Amino acid sequence: MSQPSFPTISPAFTREDVINQILSSIAMEELGLSHIINTEGEKLQYIIGTLPGIPGPGATVADVLAANDSVRNMIDAISQNQLLYKSKMQSALASSEMQGPTGATGPTGPAGPAGGPTGSTGATGATGPTGATGPMGAVGDTGPAGATGATGAQGVQGPIGAAGAAGATGTAGATGAAGATGATGATGPVGATGAVGPTGAIGATGATGATGATGATGATGATGPTGPTGTNVTSTAGFAANTTGASITVAVVGTLVPLPSSQVLPADITVNGANDTFTIATTGRYRLSYNVNTTAALALGTRLLINGAPLAQSTVIPLLSLSSFSAEVLLDITAPTTVSLQLFGLAGAAVLLAGSAGASLMMIRLS
Repeated sequence: MSQPSFPTISPAFTREDVINQILSSIAMEELGLSHIINTEGEKLQYIIGTLPGIPGPGATVADVLAANDSVRNMIDAISQNQLLYKSKMQSALASSEMQGPTGATGPTGPAGPAGGPTGSTGATGATGPTGATGPMGAVGDTGPAGATGATGAQGVQGPIGAAGAAGATGTAGATGAAGATGATGATGPVGATGAVGPTGAIGATGATGATGATGATGATGATGPTGPTGTNVTSTAGFAANTTGASITVAVVGTLVPLPSSQVLPADITVNGANDTFTIATTGRYRLSYNVNTTAALALGTRLLINGAPLAQSTVIPLLSLSSFSAEVLLDITAPTTVSLQLFGLAGAAVLLAGSAGASLMMIRLS
């Protein structure tokens, strides 16, 4: 086998050129990984039928779980590659000769006017290398310990003398009579109390002025007219439900839910003839909420349509089948605006609970 040959590069790459090439390759690898991550996301969207313009295959729960495992394995592999790219990038940056020591910190500039955008944070300069620690001096030798002197010999203990005999106890003498108590000595005279200094004279109290007569109380003024009543924004509030136990044929792209029961609608919220589209005629901030309850767990989604377009923050798309769906949002609405409740993602029938809240929609203006 022949020896490999390398092309002649002119002019020759500098060290910094090579490092820049390595960093560019890392950036291209990261870009490739971002495309792979996006592909995994679209794979899940296709399985659950939410990929725009492409209907899903009507996947079962087992299909969804299998696709989820596939995506998770791919993300694990991508995470491992991220660690390799990080190590590769740090090694390349550490090899650069253009990163000199950190310069002295410049003076702080004057504060800019308030309200402007925050500038990006500058890159942190590389930390300079730590100087080598000098060698430790040698420890001097410890001198030898002197010899311990010999202990002197203990003298011989003399013999203990014999104990003498105890003498006899004499008889107790009689108690003598108590002597007379001596007379109490005379109490000495109390010394004279020193003279108290004279108290200064108290100044004369000025005369109290006469209290003036109380003036007569004026007549109470007439009560002013009552001001006008403020605007009650929550008077724009609507509610509608479906308690009929209706069976709704759901299309994958979506089917509106009729709400003909228990309608409470103000003058500025109206409903169409099919009872599935409500028109709000007053601009403001609204609280929108809905509930859907079916007789069986289904793998479908629910959402609100605003002027016929899906409202993402109101969308519920469970990975597993459910029989109860609900969401609540705050939304700034410019009149006129239409609001509808929709079921989607299931090619089949959904039966609402009868005699109870099978489905409901509430719209309340807050401001």
